[in-house]
Amino acid sequence: MPKAKDQTRQKLFLEGPIGKALFTLAVPVILGQILQTGYNLTDAFWVGRLGASAVAAVSVSFPVTFLVIALGSGMAMAGATLTAQYMGAGRQDMVNHVAAQTMLLMTGISMVLGITGYLLAPHLLTLLGVEPEVHAGALSFMRVSFIGIIFVVIYAMFQALMRGVGQVRVPLFIVAGTVLLNFLLDPLFIFGWGPIPAQGVRGAAIATMVTQMLAAAIGITIFLRGRHGIQLSWRGFRPDFPYVKRAFMLGFPGSVELSTRGLGLMIMSFLVASFGTHTIAAYGVGANILQFITIPAMGMSMAVSTLVGQNIGAGNMHRAERVAILGATAGFLILSLVGVVAYFSAEHIVAFFVPTDPYVISHGAEFIRTMCLAWGCIGVQLCIVAAFRASGNMLTAMVLALVAQWMIQFPLAYVLSKHTTLQANGLWWAFPVTNVLIAIVSVCWFAQGGWKKTRLTEEDKEMVKVTDETMAEEGLR
Repeated sequence: MPKAKDQTRQKLFLEGPIGKALFTLAVPVILGQILQTGYNLTDAFWVGRLGASAVAAVSVSFPVTFLVIALGSGMAMAGATLTAQYMGAGRQDMVNHVAAQTMLLMTGISMVLGITGYLLAPHLLTLLGVEPEVHAGALSFMRVSFIGIIFVVIYAMFQALMRGVGQVRVPLFIVAGTVLLNFLLDPLFIFGWGPIPAQGVRGAAIATMVTQMLAAAIGITIFLRGRHGIQLSWRGFRPDFPYVKRAFMLGFPGSVELSTRGLGLMIMSFLVASFGTHTIAAYGVGANILQFITIPAMGMSMAVSTLVGQNIGAGNMHRAERVAILGATAGFLILSLVGVVAYFSAEHIVAFFVPTDPYVISHGAEFIRTMCLAWGCIGVQLCIVAAFRASGNMLTAMVLALVAQWMIQFPLAYVLSKHTTLQANGLWWAFPVTNVLIAIVSVCWFAQGGWKKTRLTEEDKEMVKVTDETMAEEGLR
């Protein structure tokens, strides 16, 4: 991208109208998130043609691989936070250095996680109590997924770093291309064609791995060419241990936060399963809808993270605060409006997924109506937590996630469903209560203002001095 265009974009982020800046960043991110769901939808579409056992094999594997990916993705958060702050501070040299070192760190972490997961896969399936007819398909799918984790994590890092410098369109184009390619490769590897043998459920994992490998390769190439805000050189991958240590300490709470959320979903699934098949089906539909409607709020929160980080790096703390407030307000209004629409059309929404089961439609609609009017609070907490992360307060975000999952939502769901007359409806009430409480706690924590005292570009100056000396030796400056 021409240098003049880069300067215009940075001026918008640091000085222009906040609403326009948020919109410019959020829309491509939201579209990318929607397209990203295409991977799961594509796998579900083609694997569904193999029968119930194949669908179960994919379903039981997904939470496990998600949990492992979450452990590695916290480092991407650290890289994105540092990149955004250094970009705002005008330190292009440090932006490039952070990107190279983050890639190096995440590659090593993902390799360890992938190998560990591959070796432990049979034991994980035994622990989950997978039925014999599902075990073989689940094992093959899970092992291929673990092999491909390195590519998933590298591309997640690429997206996070690009967001950090405010480049959100390029990842959108890459996701669009790879989702389309995955849709074409899925039937090719699942059912076979010509010299390519049918792989069954394993083929879906292979197709996803191939497309993610391509996406990761494109991302690395873009970084090496340096046309979109980050310029890497092979010399930049020389380990900078002071930075690696700092990034690890910064990113570890993020990994705990993400894995806590993933583990919380698994635990909630066990509790829901105790109420029978119809409740599981109602929960499945409601959870899918919840995942989809949070996409706009996720996009807004990522835009907030980029703008808050860059403005903190530029020393413009007042503007960073205004970005977070405007983002949280927009998230609240958007999801509240969606919640009102969902309240009045709940039966129709559930019937779209399960058209022939009146009980599931009724129970699923009850789930949606119970939680949807508090959806606006999800928008608030996501944007406020994004501001905490962007300022480097990863520990705050981690504490909020731990409190939400383990001190409020799961205990409340257990008590209301097992020890009150609400029964299964008690599960549903745990969602809005948790969302409202965590939104209130997040806003109060934000208003207290302690997060504004953190500025990573000015912290640990001895570490930065060592880093600069390392870069000078490499000829990067």
